[in-house]
Amino acid sequence: MPTDADHGPAARQAPAALLAALQMPVEGRVFSLALPRFTGMPLFGSHPPFQVSMYRTPGGLRGDGEEPWGPVNEVNLGYMAEVTTGTSHSGAHVDALAHITIGHDDHWYGGISANDHLGDRGPKIGDGSKLPHFITRGVLLDIPAFRGIDALPAHDPVTADELQAVVAHQGVEIRQGDIVLIRTGYLSRWPDPDELAKHRTAGPDISAARWLLNAGVVATGSDTETYEVQPAPDPGKPANPQPVHTLLLIEEGIYLFESIYLEEIAAAGLHEFLFIALPTKVEGATGSMLDPVAII
Repeated sequence: MPTDADHGPAARQAPAALLAALQMPVEGRVFSLALPRFTGMPLFGSHPPFQVSMYRTPGGLRGDGEEPWGPVNEVNLGYMAEVTTGTSHSGAHVDALAHITIGHDDHWYGGISANDHLGDRGPKIGDGSKLPHFITRGVLLDIPAFRGIDALPAHDPVTADELQAVVAHQGVEIRQGDIVLIRTGYLSRWPDPDELAKHRTAGPDISAARWLLNAGVVATGSDTETYEVQPAPDPGKPANPQPVHTLLLIEEGIYLFESIYLEEIAAAGLHEFLFIALPTKVEGATGSMLDPVAII
């Protein structure tokens, strides 16, 4: 059991490692790794829908007789404010350590059990308010480019052997403390639901997860909504539908990024970059929406 159940290895970045990562950019080019979110956007299975609803509008203020600045308003000053509803796992996001549970006691990283540390306002340990900043070296492993295709077919596994081959093909190395992003090409079809379905839930299998863990990554991500391949080709005994999440997130505290937009950096041929993602710290949340960037 870890001594700090609130934080994974990414939170223990040494100052020297952070400074080294900040020295990586030499061109000053910034690439967004997120797509815009919108009402009704595609999401994983049973997640609540993402919606944006207007709460205040100029006309509504007048109709309700509201005067937020008092009665003196000769210029007809108004404002707009919205209510955004949806899960923190909408679009580009990072899973908090408390996101995935397992066992009869519904425990997560650090052996923290829902029986003792889950309230009506969310988990108390390993929740979204404990997410660290991510400012480190990022590496893109472009699986479709290695295979010579646009996007992986649906439910197609990426193995440890293939990751090793891609690393050699791209001429990169994976270092301790890195964040490795794995492109499947899924978001090249965004947001067409029929086209997305042809490429849904391809991703790393358990052998790839072990390879990444042994390489010393502190987080890993992909452009799919589930990160790992689904259904799991090797669920083990007893059968586990998400063995990769179990190994990396529950057992090792390795943060998982999902729905990360990788098309632009792939098209630019970028394989190494400064990766920055700053989670929104929300108590009781099980993750955080992100707008991460790659900088070269």
